[in-house]
Amino acid sequence: MYDIVIIGGGVGGLVTASGSAQFGAKVALVEKKRMLGGDCLNYGCVPTKTLIHSSRLYHNIKNARKFGINVENAELDFSRVMARMRDVRAAISVHDDPERFRKMGIDVFFGSGRFKDSNTFIVEGKELRARKFLVSTGSRPAKLPIPGLENVPYLNNESMLELKTLPESMLTLGAGPIGLEYSQMFTRFGCRVTVFDKATGILPREDIELTKILHETTVREGLLVKVCSEIENIRIEDGKIALSAYCGQEKIARKFSAESLFVAVGRSPNIEGLNLEGIGVETSRSGVTVDDTLRTTVPHIYACGDVTGKLPFTHMAEYTAGIVISNALFPLVRRKVDTRVVPWCTFTDPELARVGMLESEARELYGDKIKIYRYNYKDHDRAVIEDATEGLVKLVCDKKGQILGAHILGANAGDLIHEYALAMANRIPVQKISGTIHVYPTMGQIVKRGADQYYREKLFSGAIATFTKFWFGKK
Repeated sequence: MYDIVIIGGGVGGLVTASGSAQFGAKVALVEKKRMLGGDCLNYGCVPTKTLIHSSRLYHNIKNARKFGINVENAELDFSRVMARMRDVRAAISVHDDPERFRKMGIDVFFGSGRFKDSNTFIVEGKELRARKFLVSTGSRPAKLPIPGLENVPYLNNESMLELKTLPESMLTLGAGPIGLEYSQMFTRFGCRVTVFDKATGILPREDIELTKILHETTVREGLLVKVCSEIENIRIEDGKIALSAYCGQEKIARKFSAESLFVAVGRSPNIEGLNLEGIGVETSRSGVTVDDTLRTTVPHIYACGDVTGKLPFTHMAEYTAGIVISNALFPLVRRKVDTRVVPWCTFTDPELARVGMLESEARELYGDKIKIYRYNYKDHDRAVIEDATEGLVKLVCDKKGQILGAHILGANAGDLIHEYALAMANRIPVQKISGTIHVYPTMGQIVKRGADQYYREKLFSGAIATFTKFWFGKK
């Protein structure tokens, strides 16, 4: 009898397994594939950010002349780019080596499995009984009901990493984070890319003021973006992928063709074959249903990570795994998931990071009782030094200076957002950030410059400004 059996060897499962074992619990870890690490290590964060780094470096080398550096005949070796990605993935995978977890006392099982009953999970014919279970099986690319799609070869975020040669041209379905990151990356590598999305703009979950700037930036680099698009059909024509779509307000479908098709729209939870419904665990198209303590409808079975369909980020899987450890092993103190302050980042160039509310969400909730503060990268000395002037810091605050939302488009945005997240989590008002000394000249100081706009408004407009003008005018 195990204290906890964990189904899924991604971040959520691995953190729960190691944490539970360190507390002395008897743990079993089950993974369907013959490798640990889940989507993040094998198909997501690690390999994609490695490729993005290569594409950014190549882009900067080709544009090095403006820094006084002449680089002649810079060439891309796509096979070596992909080889480095695999090397980086292998180097990081040592942290997810099955033997490392076995040395912790965890029993690791590979293979497909299913629940026999609510207290028994069967994997490869072996019955694992436990007091508690965690379902952390992640998600996979969703299938789209587009006419003809099932009859053409297409790439997803997994098969993209198996490419041996760089496509000459590519059509991308989806202008969300995955679609946009890959599309900009491949454009920089030299592929002609066209992106389609039904939404009115790229990255529809993000602040529209910032996404418009990013849209313009990617278009200048050569990426063709077709938003408000409705795909009519997809087919093979003259040896290429042919796509017909209604773009914008057009009444007649336009035809586009390319060597490759990349589908980056939506995710589906990995719940098939587990017999969750058979043992009373409620599921939906989004994933496994959980309460705010991460319990499913069967109280001793928990779920976390992408399989729940909520905030599908690696850092959230790690955070929620900690909640599971606490609640499953120490049930007298019930911890609840707090999603009030969850930062994330889209790793385009420039990066787009966010924590908290959009301006539109804040206005809907608070009306005109909010303040918006903006600071442009082009006004920041370090950004000018590094020729990284494309970007904007945008803060959404209440009238007392509490940060309701922070949005950064620009270089290092994913690193810079955390100071705002810390302030929000601890209810530190924006004026405290402004009053904190930051090193000059650093990108980190741009966080302070954004916060400085609170005092700038106070000092140079309103009652204080009226009084100071009167006072100094009097003298």
